[in-house]
Amino acid sequence: MGSLNSKKRARLKRKKRIRKTLVGTQERPRLSVFRSAKHIYAQVIDDTRGQTLVAASSMDKSVREQPIFESKIAKADFVGKLLGERAIQKGIRQVIFDRNGFLYHGRVKAVSEGAREAGLDF
Repeated sequence: MGSLNSKKRARLKRKKRIRKTLVGTQERPRLSVFRSAKHIYAQVIDDTRGQTLVAASSMDKSVREQPIFESKIAKADFVGKLLGERAIQKGIRQVIFDRNGFLYHGRVKAVSEGAREAGLDF
């Protein structure tokens, strides 16, 4: 972690602390969220097999085909709903939410609320 800025270092420190206790299993996989300056990415991961089961992001074709969103939070909410729908199609109902060291507000919160609306339980 040599030349990382202090903001990123703090996030990675939080991420490490969170990930000590969170492990996605086959019955209850981990919903991991990553937020960059422009985009939001979410995936459902089975850590026992090290496999991504479902993924959705603001880069997906189905998201880009939507009319322009009024904000990045609205786009994040849509990504959450999309991920939730895809997970339910694969038979995944319960997940563990991994905010990846990001604070639980804004876009990260919007993804989780969108996934809950789509029917995921966490």
